[in-house]
Amino acid sequence: MTDPNGLIGPGRPAPDFALPATPDGRRTGVREYRGRPVVLAFYPADWSPVCGDQMALYQAAMPEFDQYRAAVLGISVDSLWSHRAFAEDQGVGFPLLADFEPKGEVARAYGAYTRSGEAARALVVVDPDGAVAWSQLYPPEVNPGADGILDALERMCASGEVRVG
Repeated sequence: MTDPNGLIGPGRPAPDFALPATPDGRRTGVREYRGRPVVLAFYPADWSPVCGDQMALYQAAMPEFDQYRAAVLGISVDSLWSHRAFAEDQGVGFPLLADFEPKGEVARAYGAYTRSGEAARALVVVDPDGAVAWSQLYPPEVNPGADGILDALERMCASGEVRVG
């Protein structure tokens, strides 16, 4: 159940991973958030205008994501040090994970890796049980916004998988 572009599709188990989240060695992945929805925001690179706008938008939308108890994880092939500077500059408080070594391993597992060696711009919402609830691939120059994520979270809420609160 992948889409024609290879992105992991709904109903599939979300591949687990543990990527570096902080320079002190803390790692995180979808398993750490079992029991609540997880938004995986794959993006090509820190410091590109679209990526900066996208991550800033998700930071601004955090109160809405928090209503669903959804964790947000940004993932690119950039280094932790790049992520740290980018997050400080953009005011991003959610984890930006370094899919750096081996380069793109997690993006590949989700079908969100490009031939040019970057993470594709893709969104994946994982349900509280660890299955993909929704996924979408976007052109690199398009900011996908938050509507698709919020629709997926709302569907999980309507089906009883997630409680608002």
